[in-house]
Amino acid sequence: MLRFIHTADWQIGMKAAGVGLASKMVREARFASIQTILNLAAERSVSLILVTGDVFEDNAVDRVLVKRVGEMLSRFAGQVFIIPGNHDPLTPGSVWEHRIWNDSPNIHVIREATPILLDNAVLYPCPLNEKYSNRNPTRWIEAVEGGVPAVGLAHGNVEGGVDVSADYPIPRDAAQRAGLDFLALGHWHSFSSYPDSSGVVRMSYSGTHETTKFGERDSGSVSLVEIRERGAAPNIEILRTGKLSWLTLDRTLEHAGDMARVVEEIQGLICPETTLARVRLSGLLFTSDRLDLTALEEALTTLPMHGALSVEDLIPAPEDDSWIESLPMGPLRETAIQLKEIATQSRTAEEKAIGSQALFQLFELYEKGVG
Repeated sequence: MLRFIHTADWQIGMKAAGVGLASKMVREARFASIQTILNLAAERSVSLILVTGDVFEDNAVDRVLVKRVGEMLSRFAGQVFIIPGNHDPLTPGSVWEHRIWNDSPNIHVIREATPILLDNAVLYPCPLNEKYSNRNPTRWIEAVEGGVPAVGLAHGNVEGGVDVSADYPIPRDAAQRAGLDFLALGHWHSFSSYPDSSGVVRMSYSGTHETTKFGERDSGSVSLVEIRERGAAPNIEILRTGKLSWLTLDRTLEHAGDMARVVEEIQGLICPETTLARVRLSGLLFTSDRLDLTALEEALTTLPMHGALSVEDLIPAPEDDSWIESLPMGPLRETAIQLKEIATQSRTAEEKAIGSQALFQLFELYEKGVG
């Protein structure tokens, strides 16, 4: 029986600049999730960890971070095998020249595409030596028949996906072509699996161990893989390791009172201390909801981690003229009336969008008492 944890794309050293002051906590969470991986390995009696690329954001990261990762992994009782990815390829001056890797006998930074024979497996690693390439990194693998399970380690883009670049292309049947029992992949931050012609999953991305941004699905986990014997179907169990929740709420407001329900969603977060929230509103804003809009802004700005609100697609309700009627007679009210006509009666979507945004900005000024 072969059992190992498959993980990738730790991106240590990432800036996380888009979340403002929370960026430091986001970066620190990535280290906490590494410790969770090590704890899970101990709890599940796993003595082998395979890391398939992009441990670091790039080769220019602070060497203090490199040393910290190495020291954490060196305390693991088992063996760790790492292949450099396209973010941290094997190039002169790379992170892999740090002495921590030589000082830690249980950590193996793989530098050559050649088989590695273990007691209960043969590894077929595909370390990367450059940031970009149009070559299939698994093309050299021809796993021998019989013996112990054959496991590949590769970093690249599985062909045939939506918006997949040609950079380091990997065929969807790469594991079957190479005769592997399992091909552990890195590069995509979401867990994804690829069944072979018989329906057996023999290759998959583990996804990043800690979600890196909004909209990243099925991330914040690692894979526990078990292979009973050579040729057996792998069993893949997803283990949660992420500490943070990246919440995106896209809400379309259609009726008065809808805003209050959005406020309740944010105020009802189960773990606000570890949640980064992004709320995007579209549709109609009624005058009666303006206090709830203020409450939503306050709820987001007081989140311990990060909260952001987008109202670019929100317009004052066309049938709700009370705020316009309360404007003083003169240019301000005339402008509001003209913008409302543009937002609701223009022939093109572009003109409607411009009118709507301008009307909403005028509405915000109204709320603040300007005019």
